[in-house]
Amino acid sequence: MRVTRNRFVRFSLASLVVLLVGCSTKDTFEQPVPVPEIDASVEFKRIWTMSVGKGHDDQFLHLAPLYAGDVIYAASADGLLVAVEPGNGKALWQRRSKDPIFAGFGGDGNQLYYITRDAELVALSRETSDELWRASLPTEGLAAPQSNGSLVVAQTTDGRVIGFDAANGERLWQYDGQVPVLSMRTAAAPLVGGDIVIASFANGRVIALTADAGQPVWQYEVGQPQGRTELERLVDIGGQPLVLESAIMVAGYQGKLALVDIRSGQEIWSRRASSFYSPSIGGGSIFLAAANGDIIAYRGSDRRELWVQDRLSWRQVTRPVASGDYVVTGDYEGYLHALSREDGALQGQLKFDSDGIRVPVQVIEDGNLLVYGNGGRMAVYSLKPKK
Repeated sequence: MRVTRNRFVRFSLASLVVLLVGCSTKDTFEQPVPVPEIDASVEFKRIWTMSVGKGHDDQFLHLAPLYAGDVIYAASADGLLVAVEPGNGKALWQRRSKDPIFAGFGGDGNQLYYITRDAELVALSRETSDELWRASLPTEGLAAPQSNGSLVVAQTTDGRVIGFDAANGERLWQYDGQVPVLSMRTAAAPLVGGDIVIASFANGRVIALTADAGQPVWQYEVGQPQGRTELERLVDIGGQPLVLESAIMVAGYQGKLALVDIRSGQEIWSRRASSFYSPSIGGGSIFLAAANGDIIAYRGSDRRELWVQDRLSWRQVTRPVASGDYVVTGDYEGYLHALSREDGALQGQLKFDSDGIRVPVQVIEDGNLLVYGNGGRMAVYSLKPKK
């Protein structure tokens, strides 16, 4: 995780660790534990693999593939754009952008969207990959643009949320959020519904805006800045809220895990938590990667803690996802870890990308796992009991 000060000064995680050592923060940053040795009972079976350019190209980006059911769309920082079939990895089209890419893909039924290093929002045809339009942003964006088919919303690192006409890229509205002096270099993509847009901010707030005009409807505080220093007061929300029918579930760093009514912003329930990512759900349980790297499972009905897996501490794990009887996460050294959904025991492991894994694993068709490493390797795996 990186930190941004005044939009321009950035620190690596190592620098952040050094800076936090002498501070009375709620999360004490420590050295990552070695990759745990396990007696594997499940293995990752590769279905297909491919290379997507240079991946994140040694930049702190979050270029997660877009799984659209019948197609996977992926982009690399050096401008390679691909569309592949989920079942076999066969390329449907491939093109090279003239611009380095900072964020994407987002998409709707007809178009794809990404943001360039020069802060331009670009729209492509999903079917042909032809460029349809581009629009300028006031500053860089790290979160994938989101669309409901008629409105495209981009969020920039300085807290601006901007709505564009999906047909031609015309700017329709802009909301200026507040950004603290110091914030994590994260990528919480907005949620875009038919009449409401929900955006997460580095000041620990989630704000609902009208889709037609970008006017605030409600706001909810996931984390409240506390402490004497800017480091102590970090309360970023680093992941897109999880939609559950008429509510959203959200988590924040040095904040809480909460369920919030999507129409009113009223809190349904909450409990203390500290995480860089949103939670995931599966089999009636909630799974959260704590800021210290622990994977925690809560019972969905009453949020009672079911288990904690602490053998991945400080390994910068990705958002855990449930697939069948397992929970899967990646880490900064490029390992994939399969945990038992029942008790959190480590049951499988695979070294995937030596450059690390930053974007979450995604569950796709047939419960298979879509993985994209920092170095550009993309693959689909299934989890099978080890013979």
